[in-house]
Amino acid sequence: MEAALPISAAPDVRGSQPKQVRATAPSVSLPLRFMLTALVALFGAVAWIIANPSILAIYHYHQHVIAATHLVVLGFICTVVMGAMYQLVPVALETKLYSERLAKWQFVIHVIGFVGMVWMFNVWNMKQVGHFGSALALGVGLFVYNLARTLWRVPKWNIVATAITAALVWFSLTIFVGLSIAAAKCAYEATEGLATEEGVKQVVGGLRVVAGVVSRFDAIGAMHAHAHLGVVGFFVMLIVGVAYRLIPMFTLTEVQCKYRAGLSIVLLNIGIAGSVVTILLRSQWKPVFAATVVAGLAIFVWELWAMLRARKRPALDWGLKSFLAAVGMLIPVCILALVLSWPSLPMNQFFGMLENVYGFLGLFGVVTLAILGMLHKILPFLVWFGVYSPHVGRAQLPLTSQMVSERAQAGGLVTYLVGLLIISVAILRESEPGVRLGGLFLLVSLGLFGRNAVKVFSHFRNPQIKPLIAAKPAAV
Repeated sequence: MEAALPISAAPDVRGSQPKQVRATAPSVSLPLRFMLTALVALFGAVAWIIANPSILAIYHYHQHVIAATHLVVLGFICTVVMGAMYQLVPVALETKLYSERLAKWQFVIHVIGFVGMVWMFNVWNMKQVGHFGSALALGVGLFVYNLARTLWRVPKWNIVATAITAALVWFSLTIFVGLSIAAAKCAYEATEGLATEEGVKQVVGGLRVVAGVVSRFDAIGAMHAHAHLGVVGFFVMLIVGVAYRLIPMFTLTEVQCKYRAGLSIVLLNIGIAGSVVTILLRSQWKPVFAATVVAGLAIFVWELWAMLRARKRPALDWGLKSFLAAVGMLIPVCILALVLSWPSLPMNQFFGMLENVYGFLGLFGVVTLAILGMLHKILPFLVWFGVYSPHVGRAQLPLTSQMVSERAQAGGLVTYLVGLLIISVAILRESEPGVRLGGLFLLVSLGLFGRNAVKVFSHFRNPQIKPLIAAKPAAV
């Protein structure tokens, strides 16, 4: 029955309360605090790009570029993904979150960590980056532990659980590599006089060892390996894995070929592992593993197309259209990945800026757009469930589709895609006015998204509950 679907259509039917959601989902306030914080960070990042367009118009190995990138990656993407996973993993895998209390503490630690890191990157104080990064790492450790204990309870293991587990492993490695890179840029000799406690001495000694190892590698190679671990290993892996659960929910279909879906996850993991190592070592084998990642994504798109063709719900709403637009952005991103992985590629100004385009489209064109598309579906559901679920069967309730403006969704997608195009061209031309113009389009798009979010959250203040209409007695 449609009411049993945990995310998609349950609020769109006027039947019994979705017991599966009620039994497995955490309180609505938990994911919402992550998502709202993430949206503030995204608005801040786009406003920062508009105010300082050189962030995208210069080569990316620069302190302000790195600070803004971490605001997007840690402040928006990581934060919203954490909140979404706390909601989706228990529901999608039919289990309960291990600890909501632990998740709430992790939220506080995570916010302190990413705000401090962005601030310290901006002033290029790498020792303080390491300190705030340690707080962030603690939060990530709590997040991974909470989800690991949740996954341990899963009654039936499947491809979605496998993808989520792999993503958590890559996420943990991303944090470790990031802290190692920060340690390599610090001098710890000056702290020896302060290291009077045995535990402090061990930490300082460990950091000194890590710094010595990481400093042997090329700084750009280490940064690129770190970026691919996080963006491809964690974010893209999650998008692929969770799509195998959410797309069937939203479109009333099912995975058409489990072997194909499993193969896409296997190839992605092999490609990620090989790409990180070969990027770090600047190996001639980079194109092989880049092609492996592309092959895994191509098989994912193949399976996604098969699921959509077999769907029982013909209409695609604008949230799904945004997600599919993000999947379409994989085409230029994968082409750029194959080109930039070529070992004999000359490292001149043009290809340096092409790396900027690749990173920008990967973050904003694929990951951010995919997340915004899914938020068009998830936010109305969370608010609907928090406001209306106690009244199911006892009153007339609005549909989730009635809680948003489709015109705002459509306008938001169009302006977002225009912004991506303008900024991509502006990056190649190193044009700050062009970057600023494209940033304004992105800001308009986010403003339309924000308008919809306000419309959705207004149901907390003014619930739309009407009495049931009594059925007419049957004629004798």
